Amino acid sequence: MVKHNNQLPKNHFHKDWQRRVKTWFDQPGKKKSRRVARSKKALATGAAPLQRLRPAVRCPTQRYNIRIREGRGFTLSELKLAGIRKKEAKGLGISVDHRRRSKSEEGQVLNVDRLKEYKSRLVVFPRKQGKPKSGDAQGDDLTSHITRESLPLPASYTAEAPRAITEEEKSTTAFVTLRHARAAQRNEGARQKRLKEKEAAEKQK
Repeated sequence: MVKHNNQLPKNHFHKDWQRRVKTWFDQPGKKKSRRVARSKKALATGAAPLQRLRPAVRCPTQRYNIRIREGRGFTLSELKLAGIRKKEAKGLGISVDHRRRSKSEEGQVLNVDRLKEYKSRLVVFPRKQGKPKSGDAQGDDLTSHITRESLPLPASYTAEAPRAITEEEKSTTAFVTLRHARAAQRNEGARQKRLKEKEAAEKQK
């Protein structure tokens, strides 16, 4: 690369551009071939779900966290609360992410309910016909109607009906409330330390 404030070199990169240009004329054909491949794969998998079950997570950053999207996989704590083992989950079409952590109780409850609903709808065919193991479907479940569609994502929030603003809501300031809560959390350690020192001084007296 050129150093300092010198004249730019006259590189003639536009010569013979017809030989260097990238074409994409096979895009419609590739689109169709991918769709046909997906259909063949779906038919070959039998009654298995078309997609793996994924958790409902909030989008990152304050701008987008009102939206809910599919996450990479369920946490180990969510699987434990739903009564599903990690190795068993992989065989049942449930995605697992051992790195993710459940940081809110609401999100954890939402995903645990999602796992339980999926498990209630699940029909596990025995590996050998007539020899079902524990957890395999039996009886009418094997001949009942089976849907292969994945569970839809829950609504991101529940809409509230219009109403009049109360006097308490008018007098409350959200910014000040948040500042007080953050300050209380930040100073909790120093407050506990002062209380212990005060108790120790009273015992010495």
